[in-house]
Amino acid sequence: MSTTWTRARRRPRQVLFLSSPIGLGHARRDLAIAQRLRHLHPDLRIDWLAQHPVTKVLGDAGERVHPASAWLASESAHIESESVEHDLRVFQAIRDMDEIAVNNFMVFHDVVEQTPYDLVIGDEAWEVDYFLHENPELKRFSFAWLTDFVGWLPMPDLGDREALLTADYNAEMLEQRARHRRMRDRQVFVGNPEDVVDESFGPGLPNIREWTVAHYEFAGYVTGFEPPSAEEVARSRRELGYGADDVLCIVAVGGSGVGEPLLRRVLDAVPSARARLPELRFLVVTGPRIDPTSLPSVDGVEVRGYVPDLYLRMAAADVAVVQGGLTTTMELAAARVPFLYVPLRHHFEQGVHVHHRLQNYRAGRRVDYDDARDPEWLAGAIVEQVGSEVASLPVESGGAERAAAMLEELL
Repeated sequence: MSTTWTRARRRPRQVLFLSSPIGLGHARRDLAIAQRLRHLHPDLRIDWLAQHPVTKVLGDAGERVHPASAWLASESAHIESESVEHDLRVFQAIRDMDEIAVNNFMVFHDVVEQTPYDLVIGDEAWEVDYFLHENPELKRFSFAWLTDFVGWLPMPDLGDREALLTADYNAEMLEQRARHRRMRDRQVFVGNPEDVVDESFGPGLPNIREWTVAHYEFAGYVTGFEPPSAEEVARSRRELGYGADDVLCIVAVGGSGVGEPLLRRVLDAVPSARARLPELRFLVVTGPRIDPTSLPSVDGVEVRGYVPDLYLRMAAADVAVVQGGLTTTMELAAARVPFLYVPLRHHFEQGVHVHHRLQNYRAGRRVDYDDARDPEWLAGAIVEQVGSEVASLPVESGGAERAAAMLEELL
């Protein structure tokens, strides 16, 4: 069997994109960045090593999912198995992913051994980043790291042990970065310096914002779309089947399966909400990992599963109720739609990092899940948001272009 070698300068530029499967937010921004990279390099070939539900988004967009993706162990399924009724101790869930992380890194290693990629882009690809730092001799490509938060943070009610463990994880990361600076050829924060929490990595460790500003480049937020015009919003409402006199509330919980309890809480509140505001209609979007038929039928409610271009549907809403994920909340902020967001309990990213960013943009109203248990209270909160003044700051555009320009230098 013979092997034919092609000189490096004659090979087409090739990128391997790793997009975190925990939710769908990474997929939308990564697609936007990939499209901008292709604009800069029309001959660029991009392969995606990805899992469901990201593969659903990529398939709809006509992207090439690497066949080895079928060998990846499901991170989403693990996260869902660790959650109980709107409660996810996400730091502990990540700590319990060792077998999944090792499996998925080995799949990655086989892929990059077989194909000479010029650039690997890891959007919160934690296992790849960690094991490359532990085995730096395996790096044969440029490696770019994307993230929208920095720093593992303890939940106050989980005690001293969690505080000790998060600080230990942070200290290990800081040591890895100090020893192997060449491992990440680019570190891009999806946001601005003020979006980084002004907290400590732990006792005796640096301030998170100061360290991040010193070590990262900032792309600004990446929405993956331009805010829709009034004409696009009106067309979206017509396509959804809602008239000008209808008041539309969209309820969505992202791409994972952990949001079903919140959907049921909202459905319990619908009769009371519609009694207060009869023209109110609800569109409940379960996402790709919750079966729409598993939810009860309620008058005035339409239930759908995965909805492409959800940001455009969100922009057509008069009010929204969502979980505390960054992408959905920032899409609503960009569209200037009033919304309630209900962070998962013990989810430090939603409860601290995302909440901090939304406060910066003065967007949304935070709701505690315990308050949402009362259907009358939740109905009142939803109706109160209808027609309320949106005082949020505008979400910047051009983030995908800035991120792509940073990554393009590595090609």
